[in-house]
Amino acid sequence: MTIAEKVSSFAAAHQPGTPMTLVNVWDAASARAVAQAGAPALATSSWAVAAAAGIDDGEILPLPASLEVARAIVAAVDLPVSVDFEAGYAEAADDVAANARALLETGAVGCNFEDRIVTGDGLYAIHHQAARIRAVVDAAAALDRPVFVNARTDVFLSSAPEQHGGHVDEALARAEAYAEAGAAGLFVPGLTNPALIERICRASPLPVNIMVLDLAADLAPLAALGVARISFGPAPFLAAMQALREAAGAVIGRQGHRAHGI
Repeated sequence: MTIAEKVSSFAAAHQPGTPMTLVNVWDAASARAVAQAGAPALATSSWAVAAAAGIDDGEILPLPASLEVARAIVAAVDLPVSVDFEAGYAEAADDVAANARALLETGAVGCNFEDRIVTGDGLYAIHHQAARIRAVVDAAAALDRPVFVNARTDVFLSSAPEQHGGHVDEALARAEAYAEAGAAGLFVPGLTNPALIERICRASPLPVNIMVLDLAADLAPLAALGVARISFGPAPFLAAMQALREAAGAVIGRQGHRAHGI
């Protein structure tokens, strides 16, 4: 598929009520495994990519290293790949544009792009984040290609669940501004209240992405609320590491005390 075809098919899969399910990946091997399972598209998790490198999330992994992971994943599969771009590794829109161009040159169809100030406190002002989103969209246009920006707002991650109802209006205001700036999706991590999810889905001008941290969760209720995209964040990586620990423990356990004689 061409990049335009990949972006088109990726965007078309965001259907409220019949959500696209993305099992997040962190390297070429995990990408191939998920692709072989029948996934129609892939998305990275910055948390998992960082953890695989032995470091913490939050743009600590240098951008060139992050882009190299993205490039390897895109090369490993013939599927649309969305990359967790965090906050773009920059504050100013011009710098975001330069970084976005480098990201898009990996062959990714788009990115998760968050409004959290990674190097400080709180969230970017709505108008500032909208300008940053527009910079990503313009970077794609300069490359004569489309892009799917999944605009992530951290308004719910920054407060306790019992306070989430008071942040819905801000989330929707951000959704409106981000849509006008060219975003194609709205990601609201941390939101788990069904009534609030439904309210967001009904009012958002963008298809809504909800994160689930349980790989065995029943996803039908989220579909019924109007969710258009479900992702799992670090959960696939954590499950893979748990499976490896258990397998390694079984092998080491069979060796008994001989394992200590290496």
